[in-house]
Parts: sequence; C-alpha cells; structure tokens
Amino acid sequence: MSDVRVCAATDVNVDSHARFDVEGVPICVVHLGDGWYAINDTCSHADYSLCEGDLWADEHEVECPQHGSTFSLLTGEPQSLPATQPVPVYPVRVDGDDVIVTLP
Repeated sequence: MSDVRVCAATDVNVDSHARFDVEGVPICVVHLGDGWYAINDTCSHADYSLCEGDLWADEHEVECPQHGSTFSLLTGEPQSLPATQPVPVYPVRVDGDDVIVTLP
C-alpha cells in the first residue's frame, strides 16, 4: 500500500467531487461536510466516470450518469440497479493542504 498525494484540499469544494488520475487509477475524490472520501471513478456496470454523475451528499452516494446506479462512498457497494458489483474505495486523509489517498 502506498500513500499518494492526489490534489490540494482547495481543489475540491465542500459537497462536490472531482476526478483525478493517480498512478493510472481513476479516482473520484469527494469532499462532504463530514469529511473526505475516495472511490474508484469507473462504474462497475459500464465504463463511465462516476464523477460525471450526481453526488448525493446526505446519502453518501455518487450516481453513474449513464444508467443511474448509485454507489456508497463508504463501501463502494451499488445501492441501485443495474450495477451489481462494488467499486473500490480508498482510505483518504488531509495532511495540511494535501489530500492523500492510500492505494493498494
């Protein structure tokens, strides 16, 4: 496992998300009022960017823009069909102004 700086904390506003490519891995970084989350940015049902979909802050979910499946930011598990497979989530922390993600 390796800690990788993904972005500056100021790059992602509260209640928003942004995509970053880190060591060849597309990551959707989410900043909510209660903290930071990092989830693989590729929908498990079809090859679409989750960061292009809506963020459901109260539910801690992100929605695939293509077919409407939502994924838990906490577990990566799909919360609605048609997706049935989870996507990876990654530990994330803020160190000063740096957003750090731990990759496997």
